[in-house]
Amino acid sequence: MRNLLLILLVFGFALTQAQHHHEEKSGNKVTIQKAAEGQKYTCPMHPEVVSDKPGKCPKCGMELVPMKEQKPAQEDSDLKRNPKNGLVSFEGKVVRYDLYVSDSMVNYTGKHAHAYAINGQLPAPTLYFTEGDTAEIHVHNNLKKENTALHWHGVMLENKEDGIPFLTQKPIKPGETYVYRFKISQNGTYWYHSHQGLQEQMGMYGMLVFRKRGEAKTDRKVQADIPVMLSEWTNEHPHQVMRRLQMGVADWYAIKKKSVQSYSEAIASGNFFAKLKNEWKRMEAMDISDVYYDKFLLNGQPSTEYKKLKAGDKVRLRVANGGASSYFWLTYAGGKITVVGNDGNDVEPVEVDRLIIGISETYDIEVTIPENKSFEFRSTSEDRTGYASLWLGDGEKVEAPGLKRLMLFEGMKSMNNMMKMNGDMKPMNMKMGLQQMDANSVMYPEVPEEDRKATMKHLKEMMNPVKKSKPEKQEHANHDMPLQLSDSKADEQTGHNMTDKKENHGGDDTPLQLSDSKADEHAGHNMADMTKEKPVTLNYNMLRSTEMTILPADAPVKELKFTLEGNMRRYVWSLDNKTVTETDKIKIKRGEVVRITLYNNSMMRHPMHLHGHDFRVINSQGEYSPLKNVLDLMPMETVTIEFPANQDGDWFFHCHILYHMMAGMGRIFSYEDSKPNPYLTNPKKDWKDFLKDNHMWAHTATVAIESRSTHAALRVGDARYELQGELHTGYTKSNGYEAELKFGRYIGKFQWLYPYIGFQSRSRTDDPGENRKTMFGQFAEHDKRHVFAAGFQYILPWLVTADTSIDQNGKVRLQLQREDIPISPRIRGSFMVNTDKEYRMGLSYILQKWLQVSSHYDSDMGWSAGLTLVY
Repeated sequence: MRNLLLILLVFGFALTQAQHHHEEKSGNKVTIQKAAEGQKYTCPMHPEVVSDKPGKCPKCGMELVPMKEQKPAQEDSDLKRNPKNGLVSFEGKVVRYDLYVSDSMVNYTGKHAHAYAINGQLPAPTLYFTEGDTAEIHVHNNLKKENTALHWHGVMLENKEDGIPFLTQKPIKPGETYVYRFKISQNGTYWYHSHQGLQEQMGMYGMLVFRKRGEAKTDRKVQADIPVMLSEWTNEHPHQVMRRLQMGVADWYAIKKKSVQSYSEAIASGNFFAKLKNEWKRMEAMDISDVYYDKFLLNGQPSTEYKKLKAGDKVRLRVANGGASSYFWLTYAGGKITVVGNDGNDVEPVEVDRLIIGISETYDIEVTIPENKSFEFRSTSEDRTGYASLWLGDGEKVEAPGLKRLMLFEGMKSMNNMMKMNGDMKPMNMKMGLQQMDANSVMYPEVPEEDRKATMKHLKEMMNPVKKSKPEKQEHANHDMPLQLSDSKADEQTGHNMTDKKENHGGDDTPLQLSDSKADEHAGHNMADMTKEKPVTLNYNMLRSTEMTILPADAPVKELKFTLEGNMRRYVWSLDNKTVTETDKIKIKRGEVVRITLYNNSMMRHPMHLHGHDFRVINSQGEYSPLKNVLDLMPMETVTIEFPANQDGDWFFHCHILYHMMAGMGRIFSYEDSKPNPYLTNPKKDWKDFLKDNHMWAHTATVAIESRSTHAALRVGDARYELQGELHTGYTKSNGYEAELKFGRYIGKFQWLYPYIGFQSRSRTDDPGENRKTMFGQFAEHDKRHVFAAGFQYILPWLVTADTSIDQNGKVRLQLQREDIPISPRIRGSFMVNTDKEYRMGLSYILQKWLQVSSHYDSDMGWSAGLTLVY
């Protein structure tokens, strides 16, 4: 009898487990289980704090969150690679992780802020796999209100596992669990992050390490292998950051970064005429980043240590830039940096003094501990407003060389030379590409002054080339290649004729290699001499794959060209002046080679990322051109990439500056005749939901409460359309009120033109000017006025807005105005004058991002002073 009961118990348990396993496999969703006994809790800010029960952190007082210990066994098994086609046979094991996404609080600045944690950590845990394994990752959404989804950055996988809400899967709703399952066919350094809205900025990112088969036992080249996740932190909610950028009210960020470049600063530094010229060309002040950050982090902390090292030890650092909008300079106090991998792909070792890592890029680098001391590995934000540190070794601390603040007015003068009056970059007599000519170097204080001047002079000469006879017209689009290959077999690099053998006509298609000691002479300047005193800086032309990367010779080629464009005034970023929501999917076919030529026609650099594929970056390495999944394009650069179309489904191609992506800078590549995605049962609706998720609306409002009047303004808009409203009212009947409402669409890539329709309303009594005529000889109608109108606004030089309108009665009004004239870092001026013989001028002092002291004089109401609230 006891044996029978035992059999029944075992059978019941087995049936329960089988049913649970079936639920996980069907639909990839299961119900979240209650925490098992023995659940541990930790502090997101202090992971060393571990408790058996919920409570508060004894160090900072934050709530403890559940943690999941991640120690999957790494069992060896054979990985077979077919020597003929390179395909991997998956004979590894299934490696499972459980990731719990939850709301959390962090305190990096003495102020608590909302964050997202994964398994109680920020950043999320590093996930380890071995080439040939199958990853099974259970994502439990414990967020209170928000959906989520995780993208596996740089990983080759089935389209349905890529983690893009409504494009490859349904979003994971609060309380749901989603199972990602994919085979590991790569090795190297990758990372993962949320692809739901702006969640990545709030902490949802972690590293992926794919080991080579057998690496754990046979690789003894390094004494330490350390994942390094770089990121930044802002106490401001990213939705507020995005709103401020879109509505042009991000002046507070420039104040915090000390990068306003006001007229008083221009006069003090002898750059007054450069400032005038800059605004004459309708440019905003020169800056190289959009957002002010409170802290820069390395593995979730401003500073961290790895002490178990001694003199002579070699360390591999697996560096990933998980920042939302920050590039980082990487420097090391202990000597040279050797680059051995990029975006998960091996490259021939390259020794440099420093490198800049683009947003979402990964680099595998090696450094050596020269003495028994602690040497700083430093990541400095590109705008040089802060840095984070990793200290390697034990003993006396040796700091890495610091990078001084940028000389922004030098950058302003450089941009003045590069920009045409219509907003486009000037054409050049040679192609720039592959990070070889850093125009920002004119702002680097560490570069000797004579070198900065020589660079500035050379840039001007490139913009104003000597007239020459036109070279013979080329036949192939790929002649936009930035470098002429030196390999005698360059024609065979892809199996396609990528370049004709031709004479070098003044360097037409060959950019300068400023960081290479063998730089050629161009335009009469020996560029090697220019860089003689500079540190050696990595660029893409130095990267050489360890294996040949040629593509099939007989494959058809699909040629695409994109121009990267955008403007800071309304924060619209696009490809060919179209956002991702304004375009259809780009159809591609399996078996063809997709070749893309990218030109950056904006003043900012853009890290362009392709999901689910590696592409070849065409450089001087010919058949060994490197493979990447992220390409950083500097202003004015032209670069050609290509990849074999060997996937299925829809794949995102976008700028990885998070706020640029959400502003529309991307495209969707869609494979023809793809099999249906089992997770997206209504493709038309899902596509509309995807577009809706990527269509950002924003709003801003100001209210000036002053002694004799109140002025309120409201703006609501998206990338193209905007509603504007204004109300100006006095405190007496004689002052009355004046209100205006406009709705229109911005035209052009720089959005200088805004046609609109609107309504104007005005009411006041005892107006001394009620019979006053306008400059056009029409009655001004100052007492009562309720009319519909149509007109347009246009941005003139010096950023003056010209507003011309005609109402239903035929009355014409022309108005000139400008807001936010930067008189000093915190003082702003404004003025308005129109053909109704009205005028207004004012001053304000910025106290906080939401508060100003303001004063103005109005031709109708006189002097007034008070406070202005800004939202």
